[in-house]
Amino acid sequence: MTVPLWLWFATVGGLLALIAVDLVIVDHKPHAVTTGEAARWVIFYIACAVLFGAGVWFFAGHDPGVQFFTGYITEYSLSVDNLFIFMIIMTSFKVPAIHQHRVLLVGILLALGMRSVFIAVGAALINQFVWVFFVFGAILVWTAISMLRGNGGDEEEYQENALTRWVRKLWPVTDDYRGHKYLVKEGGKRKITPMLLVIVAIGSADLLFAVDSIPAIFGITQEAFLVFTANAFALMGLRQLYFLLGGLVTKLVYLSYGLAVILAFIGAKLVVHALHEYHLAPDWLDISNWMSLGVIVVVLTVTTVLSLAKAKRDERRAVAAK
Repeated sequence: MTVPLWLWFATVGGLLALIAVDLVIVDHKPHAVTTGEAARWVIFYIACAVLFGAGVWFFAGHDPGVQFFTGYITEYSLSVDNLFIFMIIMTSFKVPAIHQHRVLLVGILLALGMRSVFIAVGAALINQFVWVFFVFGAILVWTAISMLRGNGGDEEEYQENALTRWVRKLWPVTDDYRGHKYLVKEGGKRKITPMLLVIVAIGSADLLFAVDSIPAIFGITQEAFLVFTANAFALMGLRQLYFLLGGLVTKLVYLSYGLAVILAFIGAKLVVHALHEYHLAPDWLDISNWMSLGVIVVVLTVTTVLSLAKAKRDERRAVAAK
């Protein structure tokens, strides 16, 4: 798949335009995002991703189209698992409801910028060294095992990472929020507000999740353009999904198991691909793009249905126990 430079610029420009529209419409007047408003934006961003994927399918062929949709679904599902951490961070920093949209918007933009560096490095390594597929595959399998053992689960209490602690040490932080301001001057000293600190926390937390999500999508497609756009659309829709799902995320108790299965499957696919590159695997041992898409959709559907069914059973038992 050959992607001309002008298409890269046009795509990035289009994504920035979408973000600008979101910023002007939603964030021009700070307010708590309602469920209905979030639902409309989620549908809008999913529609944008579908239209983009359809364009890839039409102009580049069905294989790149399937790769984009498979990558997008994978990245979106992995991002959903991150929402619980975002909720913990928001609670820990006591972010007012009217400012949460701005925090997520800027934090995720920061994360997308950092992920772009990861993607560029990953694409360069894959183009030069086949053994990188073994490394990526091992990372995914290890992450899957950690999830199943419970070591990759979310912590109920947020602990600031090294980057957030470094920013806190570098600049003094005000005691409270100052609207949308990130920097203020008090007593002749420059201080940062909790608004900037929580944005750093959100962005850096998402970057940690990229350690498994970036290798995962490289297991689906090695086209840097598709990897970047799938990540971009998944992250852009993540903000509104945060407000739409709310506490529902905690009910998806089996999601981590489903994601573990998906990561292990993609890890195995990466290893098989590397074996083919070294001519060590038989021709019949192949995992097609359609098979990958089917496995991911089925696993996500089953784990979501089972999670919601368990949540309903637990609610009925709680009511009966009263």
